[in-house]
Parts: sequence; structure tokens; C-alpha cells
Amino acid sequence: MYMSIIRKLKHPFIWLSRFRNRCGYGVHSPFAFNFITNVIYERLPYYAYSTLPMQERELARHNKGRMFFWESRKVSRLLFRLVNMAQPDVIVHVGRRSSAAVYLQAAKTTATYLYAESFSEVSLNDGMPIDFLFVDAEAALLTAQVLDNLLSRHSLQSIYVFRGIGYGKEMKACWKKLQDDERTGITFDLYDLGIVFFDKKKIKQHYTVNF
Repeated sequence: MYMSIIRKLKHPFIWLSRFRNRCGYGVHSPFAFNFITNVIYERLPYYAYSTLPMQERELARHNKGRMFFWESRKVSRLLFRLVNMAQPDVIVHVGRRSSAAVYLQAAKTTATYLYAESFSEVSLNDGMPIDFLFVDAEAALLTAQVLDNLLSRHSLQSIYVFRGIGYGKEMKACWKKLQDDERTGITFDLYDLGIVFFDKKKIKQHYTVNF
């Protein structure tokens, strides 16, 4: 709780420090510019936005008595847009039980959604790639072995999203490892979220976005 309050107090200053990295300014890659402007900064209301808050509350009631995390609406809606863009067959969500689950599943209702509190509980068939991965890095232990295993399960179309990459030295170090790994491609640092693509046809670059 204490660290959460500290982060909220720091957030306006972090936002100001990243102000020049907004709206795709200075980005020359057509893919990155389109992703920043039409996915990260998309402001048009999606059809599901009006009903999802009610589903969040229902999920919270269903998990009464368990630790439940209320994800920010801004982050949840971005997760929805990412899944909507990627149209994955398999969505893997690791970490705290959270309201983000509603948005991840609503963007593609036919996808297989797998939730686990820890990586040891994730059950996938051998060889099955992870199409879309959302990791609450504050709650899930990201060891070097875990990262290596996750990266071995990607496909060229996979998208991995890590929540909390800027929240501490350990998470910043994990994010740096992900950026530097030869298996990853273009990455986007939103401070609250880190987004990893794996398409090697595109030149590997790292972008900082004011989110």
C-alpha cells in the first residue's frame, strides 16, 4: 500500500519527464507510429466499454475474500485494444486476480483465456506458443529462468505485456533483459506497461511513450 501511494505521487512528475515522447512525435517507423497513434492513444469508444465496468464489479464480487486488484481504467482499456488488435487464440494472464481479466477476455471472447497466480501454475501444451501474455510483474516472480521459458514460447505474432516495468530496480532490470534479448523485437516502454513484439521482419528498436 505504501509503495502504491508513493508511485501515485511520483506519477505526475514521471509523466512530465516523458512529455516529449507523446503522440508519436519523432517516431519514423510507420509500424511504431501507427501503433502509438492508433492503439496506445486511441480515444474512440469501443462498443464494449459501456458494459465492462459492470462486469468488473461482478468479477470482484465473485472473488470476494480473495486478494483482488483493481487495475486502472486506462491500463485495462489499453489491454482491451491490444487484444483487439492482435486477435490471439491463447491469452495467458499471470499475477494477481484483477479487473484486467474482464478486458482481456472481452476483446476476443473466442480466445482461450488462462489465468495463474504464478508461472509454476501456467499449464500449456508442449510446443503451444503464447499468443498474448499479460504479466503483473509486481506479483509474479520474474527470474532469469522464467524469462527464458517465456521467450521460448513466443511466435512471430506474439505480444507480451508486462505491468510495472518502471516500479523498481528489479523490474527495470528484467525489462532491460527483455529489450536486449536477441529473441525480442520492437519494444514500447510506457512506464506502467512494457510491450514486446517479436516480428523480426521489423527493425528492432526501443520506444519510450508518455502514457
